[in-house]
Amino acid sequence: MDKIIVIVGPTAVGKTKLSIELAKRLKAEIISGDSMQVYKGMDIGTGKITEEEKQHIPHFMLDMKEPNESFSVADYQTNVQKCIKEINLRNNVPILVGGSGLYIQAVLYDYHFSDQKRDEQITKRLERRLEKEGNIALYNELKAIDEEQAEKIHPNNYRRVIRALEVYETTGLTMSEMHQKQSKCAKYHQIMIGLEMDRKTLYNQINDRVDEMIEDGLVDEVQKLYDKGYEHCQSMQAIGYKEIIPYLKGETDLQTAVELLKRNSRRYAKRQYTWFKNKMDIKWYELTGNNFLDKAEEILTMINKKVKNNS
Repeated sequence: MDKIIVIVGPTAVGKTKLSIELAKRLKAEIISGDSMQVYKGMDIGTGKITEEEKQHIPHFMLDMKEPNESFSVADYQTNVQKCIKEINLRNNVPILVGGSGLYIQAVLYDYHFSDQKRDEQITKRLERRLEKEGNIALYNELKAIDEEQAEKIHPNNYRRVIRALEVYETTGLTMSEMHQKQSKCAKYHQIMIGLEMDRKTLYNQINDRVDEMIEDGLVDEVQKLYDKGYEHCQSMQAIGYKEIIPYLKGETDLQTAVELLKRNSRRYAKRQYTWFKNKMDIKWYELTGNNFLDKAEEILTMINKKVKNNS
């Protein structure tokens, strides 16, 4: 059975920093567990690691798709499982790091998506309803059927809304019920690490990160994507992009857009934390902002002990 280290937690908690620290000590390669970092040109808003920050450590699942291309959980699963196998064959350790809970869970527990065949007739009928009734009507219908799944989808992401409604019509099961039926048996020898932080400290870090994104050129990044006609693409529903577009269209001012981005990022962090706490068996480590190196050593000791016991 292949081995893997997984680092999860809310946005801005320090996952990338820890992954680099561990990779330098463990002969490891890093796989992004962020569903939006697969898109080219979406760097600042997704918090994508820079070449300098990589410190020559191999990284995977970055810059694979154009922003107008679709990329599903099943696509992610297939690609990442291939990466894990290849890294293990090199006798290196894969470190999967990120905050996209369902994507990570699908990889680790080998969710099966092949049974969920598309029904083109239902899809086309729902698309006609979308044109006639609008996305909010379909979103509200999904919310009434499967509120848990609806909370994970932005109302403007009509493709995912239609897919969820189609699955329900085809199988009689909601997407949430489908996920619950999936296997809970781990596919790998996995070490699960969760990073958490006092909420006030984390929220301050999120606010600071958003300010840094603006300083680093987030508005220009979104402008370039907007100018290419990507406004309504799935990728542009990501936090960091959908908040800036109204400013570019003259519908709001920059300060309002930035405050909305901070608020949405804080709310997303809360949802991430809840997901990982409820869905996965994880060993949690609390960061305070100034105990990073001590925690990194503690985590490294734990990893070495588990690797030794499994060998």
